[in-house]
Amino acid sequence: MSASPARVVAGVDEVGRGPLAGPVMAAAVILPDDFEAGRLTDSKKLSAKRRESEADRIRSHPGVVWSIARVEAAEIDELNIHRATLLAMARAAEGLDRAPDHLLVDGTHTPNGPWTAEAIIKGDGSVLAISAASVIAKVARDRWMSELHEQYPDYGFDCHAGYPTKDHMEALGAIGPCPEHRRSYRPVQRAISGRR
Repeated sequence: MSASPARVVAGVDEVGRGPLAGPVMAAAVILPDDFEAGRLTDSKKLSAKRRESEADRIRSHPGVVWSIARVEAAEIDELNIHRATLLAMARAAEGLDRAPDHLLVDGTHTPNGPWTAEAIIKGDGSVLAISAASVIAKVARDRWMSELHEQYPDYGFDCHAGYPTKDHMEALGAIGPCPEHRRSYRPVQRAISGRR
């Protein structure tokens, strides 16, 4: 009788629930047994330089399987941010080159799909595969927002990544939203109303 194959477990995390603009992004990561933790932890606890370095280390490891997915601002407006987040997570898991049997997800909710899943509060700081997903997602979204800055330089997306900073709110009030703003979010609605 042959042994049953080992269960394939992926860590999943998202970034971008709070911003007023841009997508919500998620990453799914399957780590090999020999992957060394090093200084990898929750992306929010790492400097931008360290995040970039760790993301490169994760992506370049020959045994790591990873995937990134995003849900655009217009989809967020249509679905709401909770459902959009779960959709981004599901898309990331579905995008893996190896189909996962089980997901370990940062937070309190898990996406539906052909897998079992476990939500782990603060998992991005305690589960290595989730930490890896948090770093991959954060670096990818920051890069994406820097690219959006090239299209819409008046908002400062390269500095605040779409979060409601003072500078972002002032720009939103002065020139109104761009196509990447989430119109279902109250600060964006107020900016639209104030310009009528």
